[in-house]
Amino acid sequence: MACLLETPIRMSVLSEVTASSRHYVDRLFDPDPQKVLQGVIDMKNAVIGNNKQKANLIVLGAVPRLLYLLQQETSSTELKTECAVVLGSLAMGTENNVKSLLDCHIIPALLQGLLSPDLKFIEACLRCLRTIFTSPVTPEELLYTDATVIPHLMALLSRSRYTQEYICQIFSHCCKGPDHQTILFNHGAVQNIAHLLTSVSYKVRMQALKCFSVLAFENPQVSMTLVNVLVDGELLPQIFVKMLQRDKPIEMQLTSAKCLTYMCRAGAIRTDDNCIVLKTLPCLVRMCSKERLLEERVEGAETLAYLIEPDVELQRIASITDHLIAMLADYFKYPSSVSAITDIKRLDHDLKHAHELRQAAFKLYASLGANDEDIRKKIIETENMMDRIVTGLSESSVKVRLAAVRCLHSLSRSVQQLRTSFQDHAVWKPLMKVLQNAPDEILVVASSMLCNLLLEFSPSKEPILESGAVELLCGLTQSENPALRVNGIWALMNMAFQAEQKIKADILRSLSTEQLFRLLSDSDLNVLMKTLGLLRNLLSTRPHIDKIMSTHGKQIMQAVTLILEGEHNIEVKEQGHSHVKLQLAAMFCISNLIWNEEEGSQERQDKLRDMGIVDILHKLSQSPDSNLCDKAKTALQQYLA
Repeated sequence: MACLLETPIRMSVLSEVTASSRHYVDRLFDPDPQKVLQGVIDMKNAVIGNNKQKANLIVLGAVPRLLYLLQQETSSTELKTECAVVLGSLAMGTENNVKSLLDCHIIPALLQGLLSPDLKFIEACLRCLRTIFTSPVTPEELLYTDATVIPHLMALLSRSRYTQEYICQIFSHCCKGPDHQTILFNHGAVQNIAHLLTSVSYKVRMQALKCFSVLAFENPQVSMTLVNVLVDGELLPQIFVKMLQRDKPIEMQLTSAKCLTYMCRAGAIRTDDNCIVLKTLPCLVRMCSKERLLEERVEGAETLAYLIEPDVELQRIASITDHLIAMLADYFKYPSSVSAITDIKRLDHDLKHAHELRQAAFKLYASLGANDEDIRKKIIETENMMDRIVTGLSESSVKVRLAAVRCLHSLSRSVQQLRTSFQDHAVWKPLMKVLQNAPDEILVVASSMLCNLLLEFSPSKEPILESGAVELLCGLTQSENPALRVNGIWALMNMAFQAEQKIKADILRSLSTEQLFRLLSDSDLNVLMKTLGLLRNLLSTRPHIDKIMSTHGKQIMQAVTLILEGEHNIEVKEQGHSHVKLQLAAMFCISNLIWNEEEGSQERQDKLRDMGIVDILHKLSQSPDSNLCDKAKTALQQYLA
């Protein structure tokens, strides 16, 4: 019987709750404007910090009425302002609240409110817009739909420190990618925001700084402009350097370091500039220490990884700064049982986000070990490092898996490590597992690494072959993603190098002549070059040439001749250099086929003569490229011998 009673009791509790909220909504419809105003003020006090009350009021239809009052010309400015404040408070609840507000078209209503002459109302509208735009459920595009909005926001920047803070925050959250950067840049964002870096308000300085970090990211145009901007007689990079000093708040240090990092990567500041080597890099290393909060350590490591990624000198400096390589090992032990975290909420948060630390550590190790053999050795010798990477390859988080594969790929550039650590830990096994079923972004890096594991000196080559790699790689050559096609054919090329006849036959059988032809007329030049490399490796010894030519001879000769004639369907004519590289690769194949000392060469020479190869060789012997010219002359001598 108790079960039957449960539902009505729940219903009555719910109706009591909504009934207590209903009178707030009812008062918004009172004919007396003074009572409406008081009703909105009471509602404001009722919803502060009360998510349940916010949800109830939204369900009861408060939002459309508040928006109506906000837009009514007859409403007093005080009423409009209070409505904007309540809407802002509702937006600070859950993501569902924000969705409900967006469904009621709150953004156009608030943007319209910005045209008011009243500063307090403008600030209330901006505060609410800030809350909505910083929610992950709000599409950034909504800021750019009306072309008059950005210039109007730029004009409002001078009104008060609140308009400055909120507008900068809106910009930094809604600037995603080059199109948004260009719009903001063209409307004078740099000039309008630069002087805010010297504001008396810390919040304004901080939001302005965040704006510059998103504007400069991967944007040479913005970065080159920032280098020369003067604020109170001081260049912007100098201001950023002052902001990353140790006595500044961590958030400010980190964001300034990001600005300088992005300007450096965009080519506006040299990698050997003191502001990078002596200021930015050490600041980012500091952020990786275990004294810092989890998100600071993550951001510090990821930004440092991005800064040093293309520059071997910065990689060397970072690797010997503050024992960074050992410091990063702590990223995998967090939070430890003797963790200094006494705040339970903080501990709960950090446990949920510990995978971000592992991802950041893998990224930074990948950048550190990108070029230098000694650094790679140091990384691999760090406690349990290879085990940690192998574990990372099977983590549930795609981002951690990707970072682990990148780290492994970086370390696999070492001949020494391929022969030792990679073999000791049978790295190829989890890698093959990753390749079975992964998103493209992981496949590209994992297949690229497989190319390294298939080099002839790698002990992993044999077990990889035995685990069905040929079919897997032939499958990759059919991908729509050109990077995967290149890696598939590249790995097959490495596999075929000095391989026994059985492996070569397996490759040709799995790949099929049709697919080989498709690859030889691929629109991607790299695919073409690697396919010729594969052919050259398949045709490298006499018995192999005979075996392969007996089954695929005509097609292979046609394909190679086609390339030497330059009649392939790639826009290679205008890039002479690539054309020559292609012809050289084809020449190697031809030379292997017609070499006089090899048995059966006469028959192959005759076949190729019938296909017009002698005329082609004569033409190529006049080539301005000395290498190609010599190869063609040497090949012609085979016909004359």
